[in-house]
Amino acid sequence: MKTIIYVDGYNLFYGCLKHTRYKWLDLHRLFAEQIVHAQDPGSRVTQIKFFTADIKAKIASNGQLATQAQQSYHRALVQKYSTSIEIIKGFYSLEKATLPVYKSPPDKCDSVDVWRLEEKETDVNIALTAYRDVAKNTAEHIVFVSNDTDLSPALQAIRDDFGSSVKIGVIIPIRKQTAGRPPNAKLSSYADWTRKYITNNELADSQLPELIPTNRKPIKKPEYW
Repeated sequence: MKTIIYVDGYNLFYGCLKHTRYKWLDLHRLFAEQIVHAQDPGSRVTQIKFFTADIKAKIASNGQLATQAQQSYHRALVQKYSTSIEIIKGFYSLEKATLPVYKSPPDKCDSVDVWRLEEKETDVNIALTAYRDVAKNTAEHIVFVSNDTDLSPALQAIRDDFGSSVKIGVIIPIRKQTAGRPPNAKLSSYADWTRKYITNNELADSQLPELIPTNRKPIKKPEYW
């Protein structure tokens, strides 16, 4: 069964990877070889589409080091899986905003100026890409790695328009051992199966090699990762 996996990088990072030693993650090893294969051994993962955005160094905790680490990671994935992993980028928007001070009840007259950081285009990119893949018969089984309610209209449209001709899976990128945002029931309502967590052992067993060979200088795992 031709299978494509759509990974929401923002959801994956904040649900499973932030403040962990697992950021040098082998997406193919984790999602294709471990989770999806265990769920349906008949699945043949033809592609993983990784939706992300470039970090803004001026607001990252590690500044320029963070952008360099992210770039190294993206290069490592593409180098190791040149035919099966595609990176599709949106962008981060950083804008000044005026928002109410946190209190109950909210009072719009009591507000403060803040910087608002938002990731743009990711949800739309995932939705359109998945729908087009199904419409072109590129995939018979589509798997979403996300916990974002904004994707539910896309899953509903695919289910309404293509019915049982396509199988839908959802992997919620939350670590089993940590308390966080609960699994998204709305996404699961359109899916044939849902994996509600990812374990620390699965993350630990799915790390890229510290050195990825290239025709020139090897890509090295960033030290602070």
